[in-house]
Amino acid sequence: MLGLKESLFCLVFVICQNGFSQHIPSNKVVASNNLSSYLKKDISTELGWDNKISKAELAHFLRQKFSERYFYNWQDVSKRFSVYKSLYAYQEKSHDERALDHMAKFADATEWVLPFNYQNGKSVNAYALRHLARQHKMVDIAYMYHYQNKNPKYLSYFKNQLRSLNDALHSGKYEKIENGNGVYEAFRSGYRVLNWLHIHNMFLGEASYTDEDQLTTIATLLQHGAHLYEHNAEFHSGNHQTRGLSALAMLSILLRDFEGTDKWYKRSMRLLEQHLAKEINNDGFQFERTIHYHMSDIGNYYYVYQLAKLSDLKVSSFWKDKLKSLFVTLTKLTYPDKSAPVLSDDTDNPWGEKNDISGALTLGYLLFESPKMGYFANSTVDAKMFWYITNAQLDRLKNIESKPPTLKSVEFPTTGYYIMREGWQKDDNMMIISSGLDDKKPDHQHGDMLGVQAMANGKIVLPNYQVRYSLKDLELFKNSMTKNVALVDDELQGKQYTSNKGGSGFGKFRELPNPKTITWKTDENLDVFVGSHNGFKNIDVDYSRQVVYLKDDFWIVKDNFKSNRPHTYKQIWQGHYSTEEAPNLIRSTFEDASGLDIFQLIAIDTVSNSGQRGKGWSVVSKKAQTNFSFITVLYPYKGYSNRIDEGRLNPDLKGWEINTSKWGAKGKEPITLSKGNESIFFLVNELEFEGLKIKFSSLADVFVKMNEKEVIIQSLSDKEMQVTVGIKKEKTLKPGESIKSKR
Repeated sequence: MLGLKESLFCLVFVICQNGFSQHIPSNKVVASNNLSSYLKKDISTELGWDNKISKAELAHFLRQKFSERYFYNWQDVSKRFSVYKSLYAYQEKSHDERALDHMAKFADATEWVLPFNYQNGKSVNAYALRHLARQHKMVDIAYMYHYQNKNPKYLSYFKNQLRSLNDALHSGKYEKIENGNGVYEAFRSGYRVLNWLHIHNMFLGEASYTDEDQLTTIATLLQHGAHLYEHNAEFHSGNHQTRGLSALAMLSILLRDFEGTDKWYKRSMRLLEQHLAKEINNDGFQFERTIHYHMSDIGNYYYVYQLAKLSDLKVSSFWKDKLKSLFVTLTKLTYPDKSAPVLSDDTDNPWGEKNDISGALTLGYLLFESPKMGYFANSTVDAKMFWYITNAQLDRLKNIESKPPTLKSVEFPTTGYYIMREGWQKDDNMMIISSGLDDKKPDHQHGDMLGVQAMANGKIVLPNYQVRYSLKDLELFKNSMTKNVALVDDELQGKQYTSNKGGSGFGKFRELPNPKTITWKTDENLDVFVGSHNGFKNIDVDYSRQVVYLKDDFWIVKDNFKSNRPHTYKQIWQGHYSTEEAPNLIRSTFEDASGLDIFQLIAIDTVSNSGQRGKGWSVVSKKAQTNFSFITVLYPYKGYSNRIDEGRLNPDLKGWEINTSKWGAKGKEPITLSKGNESIFFLVNELEFEGLKIKFSSLADVFVKMNEKEVIIQSLSDKEMQVTVGIKKEKTLKPGESIKSKR
């Protein structure tokens, strides 16, 4: 046993080492009168707090640190709010509605474990509990405090609801993580931290937000940080952990005067870097393949990067470069009107047909000062982000440096998106093709493999639709009937749909087709994409899709099916189409007399129309076939006289003539499109012109361009073939590849 002298020495040593500081607990909220004992020793020493300090002193100290470290100084709230009201006048109604909705549904001292009821007696479901846990609408309540002349009921509501969660924590009466709706799960806890930090900073200057209130909030946030640290020791794929780690990093920066927060910072930054390395593909796209989650990750990393910069904390160049790549990616995939396509689980605006990415790129411009991002930026940030930028950054938006993009067709080969783009004028054409399946977390993907979306003449002519997890028809809008894809019989691409464990409405497919991109080629004449997927292997059908963009006229989609027994083969086209114009032609027309004609070059059997939620689609079918190919012209037009002339059997297609080629073509009912010295051939095995013969080892789809000296042959087929030109030696031609030969 130690003697009295040795025991006293050990006690003094522990005190000197720890300065009475302790590790912040994750299972309880430290009482405000004990909070100072969790300060770092060097902080206490530096401030001369050798003995226990008062609550007033500690609250004053923390207010000062927040004014230095947060995105903006809380002493500027009144001035900032005046600017906010001026810039975003339309927001007041929304804040009011959301605040009233939350306060009407939930008592301030609410329950945090299911089952329980709203204040009107109806039962709270899992979806609602998850949103309660995130505390999104509590931010609206904080806004209403300022809108309504600092009405104390809003501030009291926040304080009481925060305390109700602490009471639930201490009593164990809250949804646990293992039940699927965990209140302290990283995603929900992380969002709650983000929102409560915002609210805390908005209230710091208010007399009714007392020192005791402030310290209670800080203690609560510290408990959240300890819980996030304790339960996120290792990397777990997905945006849920990323949101939690972002919150942990923010807390470690803002509350770095407390013991253990250095460890929080190191772990959160290390794991966030792993997320950047593993979940931002090398082509710059977030691995879940959606605009929504891509921009959500931008936010997760932005908050941390911005705070680290404000505090002059070192962030690795890898971190910076990966974050920048997220913004650069958005500049590459936009439509000509600067919006972005809807890709899988985009959820901000249900049934919306495009995404507004200008707010994200405004942040990118502020961080990286890129004129190419400036082209997409606004003179104001999104209303939500107004509170996360500095005054200096706000001033920079008064004079944005802008440089129009020059990039046209582009690929994201790892993620599996391929973009055919005419240019950046408002009426230019653009199509995006989806050919990717994430192997780690395909939960947010839809049944749209090899599906296309397109814009022309400023309209989304081939749309996809945003979704909302809480809506009963989520499965419909996630699956193939609401996509521009090809199908067989009654098979859909997404199979074995299942809802999540917590019952919030989110659902995913256990089985989706595996795609294969066979080729992607882009040049001055045309863009070519060829791909396949195994989505119909269960019924013994092989499938591939070819997409050809004749610059800058129209697209051709060829869908190929092969089977040993007969099936009904289908194409699904989104939009509101009439079917009376002519055999094999359906038409969608917009309010400005622009439209899209979908014209079949091989006769089909039937067309049926359907729809839901105000959206429509047409199903084009060919019945009782073993092997069959749709060859489909997607023809955007502007104005009545520029449509496909439904009165002609083989109408002119912007100068491309059908089946009138000067080449002799042999094959299985070959089809030709010709314009000047360029021709496209489908289903041919031999071509001849003025004594020059071109032979193919199998039925081929090719583009041929000829001048006085040479002929260029490019394969549009989905398989490798042998080509013989004249008497020359046979050559191998792979999909998308070209060969040249003298005439």
